[in-house]
Amino acid sequence: MTDLPPNVQEPNNNDVASELLRKLRQKQGNWVEWGVAIAQLQKLGYNPQEIFEATGFEPIQQNQVTVGAQVYNSIEKANASAEVRSHYSTRGSDILYEFRLLTQEERTAAAELAFQNKIDADGAKEIAKAIKEFSRFRTLPEGFQNHPGDAVAYQAWKLARQNTDLQERSRLIAKGLRFAYSQTARRQIEQLLTDFTVVPSRPAPSLPFYRLESEADLPRVIPVVGELPLTQNDLQAVPVIEEIEPFRMVKFAGEQAWVPLPGWQVLLSAEDPVVILCKSDKFPNQTQNPTEPVLVVVDRAQREWDSNGYFVVDNCGELDFQWFETSPEIPLLGRIIVIVKPRRILDENVTKDSWQIDE
Repeated sequence: MTDLPPNVQEPNNNDVASELLRKLRQKQGNWVEWGVAIAQLQKLGYNPQEIFEATGFEPIQQNQVTVGAQVYNSIEKANASAEVRSHYSTRGSDILYEFRLLTQEERTAAAELAFQNKIDADGAKEIAKAIKEFSRFRTLPEGFQNHPGDAVAYQAWKLARQNTDLQERSRLIAKGLRFAYSQTARRQIEQLLTDFTVVPSRPAPSLPFYRLESEADLPRVIPVVGELPLTQNDLQAVPVIEEIEPFRMVKFAGEQAWVPLPGWQVLLSAEDPVVILCKSDKFPNQTQNPTEPVLVVVDRAQREWDSNGYFVVDNCGELDFQWFETSPEIPLLGRIIVIVKPRRILDENVTKDSWQIDE
């Protein structure tokens, strides 16, 4: 867009959007300009469906020309040849789209290679894959140089060596010779014309999929308030946590401790659970039990008195755990829903002998 004269005010967003939509609807300019216009409309708040209804550009086409225009812009900045820039300015959005995951330097080299070899979109996808895989080598394969042509040639050479079908092997050799940039790469591929040794490809290992079968398999992650002594402000400072299904992922910005607990129903039913750390002697009626560290899970949403429950209260400025026979006069800050003891650790010498554990 050209600069406006000093006496003309910048048009508002509605005017800009209307002009962009009109140009797209009338197919003014080339596909690169269409991609830039669509990107501008998206920044102004238009979604793909709205753009489609106003211009006729389907969402999949919008994505292709928008991304393709970004790739074109990067090869233009990288000083691709005038011939290549001229060619792709009028066609080839589907080809440049396939180079989106490459670096700026790789995009330019890939565009040059695709132009020289009159490659279609499927071929461009193969070129992009070969370049990306070739770039991962710390040491280049013997005979192949750091050039996109040699990258494609190497991919063809590798597949040809793994193939037992002579017709497919011959096709791959021809492809490798077509793209090979260096003479050393050509020699590597030409050797396959007389060497018919098949190098079997190593099968990819199985992916470690595991399906969660029960609620207990998927723990609930609960924020930790801290260890007693704590205040009412400490309890209330922990924000309410929203879980993101299907894996109960939680997000939090800032400093916060978390603890995973099994997917017990009492925890899954809790609306606003938090964890308090303390010793077991902090509870009433615990004089005969040994003192040990425990996790106290409190549901801050349960503040209605119930004679069957233990509650968190403010006792002279510090949090305390109490049971009330009758409805108390003081406010209840949350109900204790579960107290978790640490896993019982057996004697280390015993655990070395599995037969002792079995008995």
